[in-house]
Amino acid sequence: MNAEVPVKQRASVFNVETVTEVHHWTDRLFNFRCTRDPSFRFQNGQFAMIGLEIDGKPLLRAYSMASANHEEFLEFFSIKVPDGPLTSRLQLIQPGDKVLIGKKPTGTLVLDNLRPGKRLFLLSTGTGIAPFVSLIKDPEAYDRFEKVILVHGCREVAELAYGEHIVKSVREDELLGELVVDKLVHYTTVTREAHAHRGRIPELIANHHLTDDLGLPPIDKAEDRIMLCGSPGLLDDMRHMLVGLGWDEGNSGEPGDFVIERAFVER
Repeated sequence: MNAEVPVKQRASVFNVETVTEVHHWTDRLFNFRCTRDPSFRFQNGQFAMIGLEIDGKPLLRAYSMASANHEEFLEFFSIKVPDGPLTSRLQLIQPGDKVLIGKKPTGTLVLDNLRPGKRLFLLSTGTGIAPFVSLIKDPEAYDRFEKVILVHGCREVAELAYGEHIVKSVREDELLGELVVDKLVHYTTVTREAHAHRGRIPELIANHHLTDDLGLPPIDKAEDRIMLCGSPGLLDDMRHMLVGLGWDEGNSGEPGDFVIERAFVER
């Protein structure tokens, strides 16, 4: 999702925000925070076009907000791609630098796009965890579901650190902590190193290892709802599995049993 906008239209299309924090988790992953214009409104789970001005033109990609809509800052979680048109530059940002934030957030990973259910599975790989970082900070998620299960798959153990940090902070939050204590479940899996759980998410669900590990029944469209964000392999394999089981995909026009975000950035 790339876009160029004439300079004269920029003020009406973007907010120009100031970077306040940058943290590099691995040589491939980093997150940053920036200021948030009071007029910028979004639903937890949505994304916006963000980027930098390069040679007088905006260079943009779609990024999910990792901050919740009640927070005063914006946060984003990004991969570093050495030759990536945007990420090769974005990974070099420092506090005080300026970033462009599109004024029209959108996306399918919002609670209203799901039918009522008992358990909410948030299935992610890599930086696809970002919209779910926003959602696990949303009190409404815990009002709607008895359990919110955040599943994060990565290649290496070190790549799990951002998600682990966020879950810890949510559990220790003065306001959210008591709300999530019995409801938020965090499950991590790795494909290339030794870890408590190993394997790709679709396989761990298909063979019931994931739900068995959590002491839960196999996924069932009568009680479970699923959100998906991550690699094309995760999205395609899970969609094929769920549709084959009779699950209905939801969107902004018709709530369903599962929803997918395909605007995830890996470049």
